[in-house]
Amino acid sequence: MGAMLEIANLSKRYGETIALDDASVAFSAGTVHTVIGENGSGKSTLVKLLSGVVAPDRGQILVDGATFAGRSPSAFQAKGFATVYQEVLIAPDRNVTDNILLGYDRPFHRNLQRGSRRQTAADTLLRCARTVIDLDIEAGALPLATQQLVVLARALLRKPRILILDEVTAALDFSDRETVFTLIEGLARDGCLVLFISHRMDEVLRLSDRITVLRSGKVVETVDRADATPELLLARMAPEIVEERQHHG
Repeated sequence: MGAMLEIANLSKRYGETIALDDASVAFSAGTVHTVIGENGSGKSTLVKLLSGVVAPDRGQILVDGATFAGRSPSAFQAKGFATVYQEVLIAPDRNVTDNILLGYDRPFHRNLQRGSRRQTAADTLLRCARTVIDLDIEAGALPLATQQLVVLARALLRKPRILILDEVTAALDFSDRETVFTLIEGLARDGCLVLFISHRMDEVLRLSDRITVLRSGKVVETVDRADATPELLLARMAPEIVEERQHHG
């Protein structure tokens, strides 16, 4: 089966800084594909490139085997992408229901009738949060971790084919993390591609079907979960740390 999503020789630089350098990875439908790397490895740049926030300098993004030249977040959303960023993006003065439905209705056309909006928001939240969240409270009054669950619900509402999650579980408590993990596993079973960015080894080893390691903007290796160990991944991410440990060991 061909890749649902593929990056081919993708590069991005900011002035003298090479953020992503000739990166090529194939991502399959129905999998959780994790991308790991230290700070500055290129993870955030990859997320931005696959969300239409920035455009690549070189290389291609392919969806279902065909080149995709989307140049805006709305173009990527229309293609079936949804991204939940590490930075929590909410409208703080609007209530939780409005935040979940933000951007869902098209201009001059409601995708949801007024009477079903609240129930749809509640049902979507239930899929990703154990925490009980008041739908009528202003989103800005919620703790940061709860705000992130609201943003995740907003992404789910769009029924994405490709869901990109950038460190979304970092601030969650145990029960909400477990709920999100179960959600991610279920989405993959249903054929969604979940692109999961994380630095927590326990999450990576639990959720991943495949793991891609980035270092200094380059793709070091992509491995199947069955072949991945914490030692291998750390050696690929930060060989100098492994070398130092061995030296002092």
